[in-house]
Amino acid sequence: MQYDLCLPWYWEFDDAFAEMVEHACIEEGISLWQIKPDNLLESITALHEGTRTFKTLLDRRQGEPTFDPIPRWAQKYGARRINPAEVSAWSEDKVTMHLELISAGLHTPYTIFLPPFLEQPIIPQIDLTLLGKKFVIKPSNGGGGEGVIIGASCMEEILQARKEFPKQKYLIQAYITPQTIKGKPAWFRVLFANGETYPCWWDTTTHAYINVTAEEEARYGLDKLRDITKRIASICKLDWFSTEIALADEFIVVDYVNDEIDTRIQSRALDGVPDEIMNDIAKQLVSIAKRNLSGCTPRAANLTPA
Repeated sequence: MQYDLCLPWYWEFDDAFAEMVEHACIEEGISLWQIKPDNLLESITALHEGTRTFKTLLDRRQGEPTFDPIPRWAQKYGARRINPAEVSAWSEDKVTMHLELISAGLHTPYTIFLPPFLEQPIIPQIDLTLLGKKFVIKPSNGGGGEGVIIGASCMEEILQARKEFPKQKYLIQAYITPQTIKGKPAWFRVLFANGETYPCWWDTTTHAYINVTAEEEARYGLDKLRDITKRIASICKLDWFSTEIALADEFIVVDYVNDEIDTRIQSRALDGVPDEIMNDIAKQLVSIAKRNLSGCTPRAANLTPA
């Protein structure tokens, strides 16, 4: 049996998103194969025996290594992969994205790059004056704020931070103070899926989302958030991701590309994505799978020894 879309998922809080994907598949009339921990071995066996295959992969394994045979099969046998791993790895490198965004004419914080601690454990004294009184220290890879220090102010903090992820490059960035609009900091998280953009106010303390309204877009020029996000999409080549943009003297992209989107929904978690946005994202991703139905059929694996 060949499925139109395969959804491997591991994280228990992906359950609402998985339900949304399932409903979208039903609406579009395409088949869905959900692979979870309780049917993982059975599914991998069927996949490699060729009794079950799929045409499009929406991978939500969240780094769980026991699921790795699924995306490996997809790459080897030509399935359409939403956010292919090699594209994700390239776009998640903040140093690479910083340079790419600047080349595209987008504004980013003033930044100093540092090599990995293991490559250069001792670094020369850095002139921190252009960063201002406080700055942000962040490793070049990873998401969810892991390893990020906000409000740093001295060289000693930089030296200590580099040892936390010694294999990674580090970015030392100017701290961005946004404007205030309607009593709220003008800090936004914009989600992107299959060409569609979903701008939200984003509280950096509580991580709570609030939809940016059409009236706010028109009144405060926040429609530019959509344009900037689409330009980022054209650079990173991902099917879906989120980005953070602040409005200071100008719009500044402060956190470039996050492709491991937290799919928890607002009705179940205070810092979840608004339900209607996540539901529409699920529909957009399913539409990728439907569009792929006219493509080539992945070949089944052949594990017979030569």
